[in-house]
Amino acid sequence: MGRDRYEKRGWSLTLCVIVLRPLLTLLTRRSFHGAEHLPRGGFVFAANHISHADPLLFAHFVNDTGYSPHFLAKASVLKVPVIGRFIRSTGQIAVQRGGAEAAQAYRDAVLAVRGGTSVIVYPEGTITRDPDLWPMIGRTGVARIALETGCPVIPCAQWGAHELLPPYSKRLHPLPRKLNRVQAGPPVDLADLRGRPVTAEVLRLATDRIMGAIADQLGEIRGLTPPARRYDPRRRGDPQPGNPRSGEADQAPGGAG
Repeated sequence: MGRDRYEKRGWSLTLCVIVLRPLLTLLTRRSFHGAEHLPRGGFVFAANHISHADPLLFAHFVNDTGYSPHFLAKASVLKVPVIGRFIRSTGQIAVQRGGAEAAQAYRDAVLAVRGGTSVIVYPEGTITRDPDLWPMIGRTGVARIALETGCPVIPCAQWGAHELLPPYSKRLHPLPRKLNRVQAGPPVDLADLRGRPVTAEVLRLATDRIMGAIADQLGEIRGLTPPARRYDPRRRGDPQPGNPRSGEADQAPGGAG
């Protein structure tokens, strides 16, 4: 793009960009908006999740806006022999749901943000179960990171990856060439919550604001009004992450907490 990069990247991430960017450009057309809202220094990209393909497509947006894509990624992906080691070398942060490893992922994300790195988090923690692909209720990991570090949370919406690879499908639909739309909004206003004790109520308030901001960005992209109530998988009887039809674990990046 002919502009200075905001974040340094190592050889492995540079190699990924060299290999994947031409492929993604071949498979998709781009409509990227909202780069003016992205700050310098550490912050969180908080995005919706609609397809196993959308991490790559969202990374395309992040790269083209001058940042290095650093996801909170499922630990199972990073444990795959050879591939997992390579992915980890690009700076991705492993997330294991529950237990000490989940707490470590949270600490790693906090350290990354405090060190001036942007981190990509999918607050839903899995591909949306909403029948119309609107964002579901979110997990509280993004709110925890934001309230502990004081960093900005940038709500981002993406649309189009589900046409390239439908949710939970393994069949790619490359033709006709898909339009990858990504839009970033202004930072979520959490000023009144900062400095307060981080209670369950405060975390839920912050998380609901973040998810509402993501839904608003997606509504602008789609030209529709988001639903007043977000889909809650627990109330619908499908609390487990991953493919609700097969019980398979979702292998895409996800949320912490």
